[in-house]
Amino acid sequence: MVVSELTVEILIAGFAGGMVGAAIGALPALSLSGIAIVVGEMTGTLGDIEGTAIAGVFGVDPATVDVLGLGGAIGFGPVLGPHVAFAGGVAATAFLGRRETFDTTFRYHQAKNITKPLGSEPATLLVGGAFGVFGVLVARLAVSAEVPVDPIFFAVVLSAFVHRLALGYPLVGRVRGMSRSMLDMTPHVRDERWGEEPYETEQGTEGRLVVEVWLPDHYEPANVAVLGLAVGLASGYIALVSDSAFLAFGISLFSLAFLALGQYRFPVTHHMALPAGIAALAVASEFDPTVGLIAAGVFGVLGSLLGEGAQRLFYAHGDTHVDPPAVSIVVTTLLLGLLATAGVIDPELIPYPTL
Repeated sequence: MVVSELTVEILIAGFAGGMVGAAIGALPALSLSGIAIVVGEMTGTLGDIEGTAIAGVFGVDPATVDVLGLGGAIGFGPVLGPHVAFAGGVAATAFLGRRETFDTTFRYHQAKNITKPLGSEPATLLVGGAFGVFGVLVARLAVSAEVPVDPIFFAVVLSAFVHRLALGYPLVGRVRGMSRSMLDMTPHVRDERWGEEPYETEQGTEGRLVVEVWLPDHYEPANVAVLGLAVGLASGYIALVSDSAFLAFGISLFSLAFLALGQYRFPVTHHMALPAGIAALAVASEFDPTVGLIAAGVFGVLGSLLGEGAQRLFYAHGDTHVDPPAVSIVVTTLLLGLLATAGVIDPELIPYPTL
């Protein structure tokens, strides 16, 4: 993989990106990342920047831009990259949710409200900026250490657990009420609440749900698996037609705008689309397009179920947003990396973007 040089300018960009993610909200920031990726994948580099002075000044290797496209370089980069703007926005939400109720219409813990812009309060933006820099550094270290996972979403996951510890939240959460285990979602069906036990925040709001399901309209395993199959096959087809592992992924990220705008039944699918697109291209190159499509469907289903498992373990019983799709992508890209290590697929066909 081609990785640009880590410069002071990139760290500054990461700080700014984290603050922007806090200001506009984590989920809207993730959608903007998707727009940039789609533009990059559909239009290429939008011009030759290899000879420009700007690339050298900011430590951006032109070869990296040639690989990702200019839009992809922005969508995966130190301003709008998920490890920066989204992760910074999530951390800022956890910080603000610890201090106050900023959205009385939100039914879960305030620290999980990643759809809402947080405004321009300096302390909140600074937290976002700090975790934006953290995301840049973690992604770079993951690449340098040759960790065989997508470094961007590895940084998103690690950032989520670090902000939980740094801000005084439980690392995982705990089983409450009549839940039988972390995987038990039946208290959600019963609308079971904490009763008189308050939020563990200064606002002390009572009546919190015992289990806060990430996507209440999309958590039944059979439903999630069928959705994963559909998204996986569609993403595999898009990858094979476009020769891009990231186009369907970018479209899925862009579609999160509907969720941010209040269409709460809208599914989240980028953790199904990304591994499916990668698997389709990698397997098709070794076998044929039909086998590549089958592999895409398999990874779509796997990504969907891993995302659901992650929400049950890390989101439903916790106080802040640990992103289930990010956890899923870490696991599926690790599996793809292991398949490449075993010689089943070509390692050169497993792209892990970072700037």
